[in-house]
Amino acid sequence: DATFATDNLEAGKLIGAWAAATLGDKAKDAKIGFLDLTPSQPTVDVLRDQGFMMGYGIDVKDPNKIGDEDDPRIVGHDVTNGNEEGGRKAMENLLQKDPGINVIHTINEPAAVGAYQALKAVGLEGNVLIVSVDGGCPGVKSVAEGVIGATSQQYPLQMAALGIEAIAAFAKDGTKPKPTEGKDFFDTGVNLVTDKPADGVKS
Repeated sequence: DATFATDNLEAGKLIGAWAAATLGDKAKDAKIGFLDLTPSQPTVDVLRDQGFMMGYGIDVKDPNKIGDEDDPRIVGHDVTNGNEEGGRKAMENLLQKDPGINVIHTINEPAAVGAYQALKAVGLEGNVLIVSVDGGCPGVKSVAEGVIGATSQQYPLQMAALGIEAIAAFAKDGTKPKPTEGKDFFDTGVNLVTDKPADGVKS
């Protein structure tokens, strides 16, 4: 009857816009890699990935599909299973394609940490801007430590609490929750977290 969730497209747009604003004039010549979730392209993967491109200014072609873009800045996509080891391997694969990669979009923060480890192993960690989504305590710590440049923070505790409140309201008098206007779910919000604010991008 109801979904309480992050607007994952908006989460992607925020980190895409931040990356483009941070790079400034260099954004048009960037070499971008995507560390996605799984080959099956679940909704969360597609929305974050395509949102990043929209925020960055890349034509996504079919917004429901990863990998059909033809922007010359895109080095490639690889999958991580959303964990550190997957992030490390995927980053190594993309570096083999193009060691000049300088922007990495990651599906989540464990994948971002794995990517950073792979870059550090070859002395390239200072050359690459890494952005991600989640905003949990370890991810925010990674932002503070300079591992991740910016992350879009979501609010899973709020999702859970609002879900239980909705059940309680329904049990009491049959009231059903309403989705956020213009969306088919209740949007629990998303905020950009960074130590390096960029002009025009709220953080």
